[in-house]
Amino acid sequence: MVRVSNTLSEYLSGGAEDPLADLHAIVTELIAHWQARHPTLPQAEPREVLRHLLATHGLKQKDLAGIASPTVVSDILAGRRAISKKVAKALAARFQTDVSVFL
Repeated sequence: MVRVSNTLSEYLSGGAEDPLADLHAIVTELIAHWQARHPTLPQAEPREVLRHLLATHGLKQKDLAGIASPTVVSDILAGRRAISKKVAKALAARFQTDVSVFL
């Protein structure tokens, strides 16, 4: 869709009456919607990815109580504990991402 948007923008005349303007707006909106649902994850340690996901979703450590206790989440974020496979799978399901980002 990004390629489609870029190609369309090459052919836009800039006028509001351009017949491609509406199509370009729709494609741009689709891209924004997809990016909102699939945030780019940082290439970082698993705990930093978790910290990023918590921040981008507006969550606190206690919001992950169904996955791990707040103490465990705190220890993970502080680097005192690694993310277990069980917790990694639950986090991947919660944030709809690949489990490998947490391992």
